[in-house]
Amino acid sequence: MNLAALNEIAEKMVTPGKGILAADESTGTIQKRFDAIGVENTEANRRDYRELLFRTTEAMREHISGVILFEETLYQNAADGAPLVDLITAAGAVPGVKVDKGAKPMAGFPGETLTEGLDGLGERLKRDYERGARFAKWRAVIDIAPDTGNGGVPTWGAVKANAHALARYAAVCQAAQIVPIVEPEVLMDGAHDIERCDTVTRWVLQTVFQELFEQRVALEGMVLKPNMVVCGKKCETRASVDEVAHRTIAALKAHVPAAVPGIAYLSGGQTDEEATAHLDAMNRIGGFPWKMTFSYGRALQAAPQKAWAGKPENVAAAQRAFAHRARMNGLASLGKWEGRLEQAA
Repeated sequence: MNLAALNEIAEKMVTPGKGILAADESTGTIQKRFDAIGVENTEANRRDYRELLFRTTEAMREHISGVILFEETLYQNAADGAPLVDLITAAGAVPGVKVDKGAKPMAGFPGETLTEGLDGLGERLKRDYERGARFAKWRAVIDIAPDTGNGGVPTWGAVKANAHALARYAAVCQAAQIVPIVEPEVLMDGAHDIERCDTVTRWVLQTVFQELFEQRVALEGMVLKPNMVVCGKKCETRASVDEVAHRTIAALKAHVPAAVPGIAYLSGGQTDEEATAHLDAMNRIGGFPWKMTFSYGRALQAAPQKAWAGKPENVAAAQRAFAHRARMNGLASLGKWEGRLEQAA
C-alpha cells in the first residue's frame, strides 16, 4: 500500500469548494427516479442521463471533485464511443465506483440489514482500478425504530456487523490502492427526534472507527461519508438549521479522528436546499480538523432529472440545473452559500 498516493487522492476528493457527485444508483433505484419523470429505464437512457451530467463542463471542473459510479457506468462508453470514466477524468474529477452489493435482511435481526459484497471484492477492485477508478464506496444502513419488545432498533449486533463489514471493505480497498469511502448511514426515516439520531450516530461512528483501527485501515487514506444529525422525516418537531449543524459537528468531533482527510456528507432524503443549508451552516462554524464537503445524489440530481425528462432537447436545461446545484453546494462547502442565491436563480 502506497499511503502517500492514497492520501493524495483522498485530499483531492475533499478539495475546498468542490464535492462528490453520487451517480451510483443501482438499476432498481434509478428505475424509481425515471418512473417519476416518465423515462423508460434502459441502458441507453441511463447512459444518456449520466453523460449529460459529466459533460456539464464548468460545473464538473469548478465544483465536482469526484464521481461515484454504478459498476455498469464505470464500464460504459458515451454515445460517441468515449469511455464515460474518461469524461470525468478530463474534467479534473476523480472517478470512483460503488462496490457493495446492497443491504440485505440480516438473519436473526428482524427489521435490520447487513450490507453484502465482500466475496471477490479484491479481484473486482483490480479490474476497477485498471478501468480508472481510484476510490470506492460501501454503504452500511442503520435504521432507527422504537422498541417493540425486543430492545428496539438498531441493535448492537447489527451495528457491530455493519461496522466490521465496512472496515474489512476499507482494508481490501487500500490493499488494492483504492481510497475507500466509508459510509455508515443512520437513516432519517421514522418519527425519532434529533436527540435519538444524535445518540445513534455517535454510537455508530464510535463502533466504525474502533473496527477500522482493529482492521488496520490507514485513516489518512480514506474519506468518511456520514449522515447529518437530523430528525426523522415523520417527527412532528423539526430541528433548526443551527441545531443540526452544531449537533453534527459535536458528534463528529467526539468520534472521528483528526487523521481523516475529510468528511463528505450524504443528503439522506433531505430536500435540495436543506442539504445545502446544513452544509453551509457547519462550514460557517468552523474549528474542525477535517475538510467538510458533500457527496450528494438526489440533492444534486433531482432538479436536472426533472428538467431532462428523457428528451434530447432538454439536455441544456438539465445541465443548467445541475450546474446551479453544484455551485450552491460548492459555496456551502466554503460556508459562503446564501438563500438569496437560490431565489436569484
